[in-house]
Amino acid sequence: MSMSKTILAAAALPLLALGGCASSFSANVSRFQQLPAPQGQTFHVQADDPRLSGGLEFSQYANLISAQLTRVGYRQAAEGERADLTVSVAYGVDKGRERIRSTPSTGFGRWGGGWGWGGWGGWGGYRPVITRHGRIAYVPGFYDPFMWGGWGWDNDVTSYTVYTSQLNMKIDRSADGKRLFEGKAQAISRNNDLPYLVPNLVEAMFTGFPGNSGETVKITVAPPPKG
Repeated sequence: MSMSKTILAAAALPLLALGGCASSFSANVSRFQQLPAPQGQTFHVQADDPRLSGGLEFSQYANLISAQLTRVGYRQAAEGERADLTVSVAYGVDKGRERIRSTPSTGFGRWGGGWGWGGWGGWGGYRPVITRHGRIAYVPGFYDPFMWGGWGWDNDVTSYTVYTSQLNMKIDRSADGKRLFEGKAQAISRNNDLPYLVPNLVEAMFTGFPGNSGETVKITVAPPPKG
């Protein structure tokens, strides 16, 4: 494999991981905790933003979190009952940012490489391309005058949008407000649909819950079974 192909293959790995595993969901999860062992303590889930309280969307996510807390040994407080633990939740997704992907084309490039943006043959240099949003981006040329007996190797360039989503969860002792747990699950994906993102972030948050305090781990959520 030529040096040009080696560089391109290495550069493509993160992009393949992002776009090729559409059936799975990966998130980085950070947790800090001083939670006592669950012994049936009661809890109440609330929105960190009061404007979300009572909303149908938040209620759906709160039910998912309640189910997870019940699974690990806590008990949801009955209506009107004072809960031992107060669970505050916030979630969201940003407006996205554009990324550029450059992949080798299968056809012949220009003869002999030529003078690129970084020098002869384009080694370490860049060339301008127009993205689908009409902006100018500079990508590696990778023109090698010694490849294929003097034929250059061009790149196909595409752009796409990625989004960062996040779920924050805090657990306080209701009696005195002492903080017992802080957790953050964050993911980068090409999907900005909260009804898809939040359930996956919740599952990532509760994988290995409550986790080792101060540790950040990468959690991969398997896709639901077919049917």
